[in-house]
Amino acid sequence: MIKNILILEGGLNEENDVSLATSKEIQKILNQNKVEFKVLKVNPKNFHKKIIKYKKFVCINALHGPFGEDGQIQKILKKNKIKFTHSNIRSSKICFDKILSKKIIEKNKINTPKFSTISVKNMNIKQLLNLKKKYNKFVIKPNKSGSSFGIKILKTQKEFKKFLSAINTFKNKLSKHKEILIEEFISGKELTVSTIKLHKKIEALAVTEIKSNNSFFDYQAKYSKGYAKHILPAKLSKNNYKKCLKLAIKAHKVLGCNSIARTDFIYNQKNKKIYFLETNTQPGLTPISLLPEQGKFRKISFSNIILNLLKHLN
Repeated sequence: MIKNILILEGGLNEENDVSLATSKEIQKILNQNKVEFKVLKVNPKNFHKKIIKYKKFVCINALHGPFGEDGQIQKILKKNKIKFTHSNIRSSKICFDKILSKKIIEKNKINTPKFSTISVKNMNIKQLLNLKKKYNKFVIKPNKSGSSFGIKILKTQKEFKKFLSAINTFKNKLSKHKEILIEEFISGKELTVSTIKLHKKIEALAVTEIKSNNSFFDYQAKYSKGYAKHILPAKLSKNNYKKCLKLAIKAHKVLGCNSIARTDFIYNQKNKKIYFLETNTQPGLTPISLLPEQGKFRKISFSNIILNLLKHLN
């Protein structure tokens, strides 16, 4: 077993608390397995200076969101020749960029909702009225963010008008973001599949359907107990269940993910199509997260999932 392990946690972004929860679970597993480790609270401003002290360590990346999940921290670790878990610079960068990952997914003939892009700075009422004409119902997402931060779903005229009246508040909330992804709204079952590299082979664990108490599977539903129901295995036909597993493996591969990932889909019951939404290279590992739950369903212990991360380093 690797001796010098450093857990990277925090990140001072909108997902700081999720990272701390993920780190806590990883620490429990390492303690149970009598593996020694150190913990570093990450501040993006001084990380490049602090990490120099840990040149002989292997990093478990327990970060989520900007800096930890988007290729930036991976670049600093690579530069310092420090090995790290999860995906490499390129894959982290691609998967955190929703537009870029959707373009790669489309190129590889996987269905994804139609989309447009606009800049946060230039977002205006005229633009939004044109998008309303184009898509009728649509979803607004910051291009580079995780955990459903800043997502708005506009299905009705009432929701659209309400959003238009609060456009400046929304722009202020997303002031740190450059681009916005506008995606055609597809109604259907929200599905997710975790993928893991086991014995040098990518395997899809299971398909979970998520029924959120909120209007969609948002930040609160993801990380607060009782806000979302996980139906595992998802109630799909055998054929569609298998198809989801295959598509998740394909997405994992074409997006260049490494040890673990989680891909979200929507299954539209009218046209019987499965649509790719996004792939997450740093899936949550909190007590109510989907990947550990799917692992348990497949009789893969949480301990094995964590220790397996250390077998597939960059």
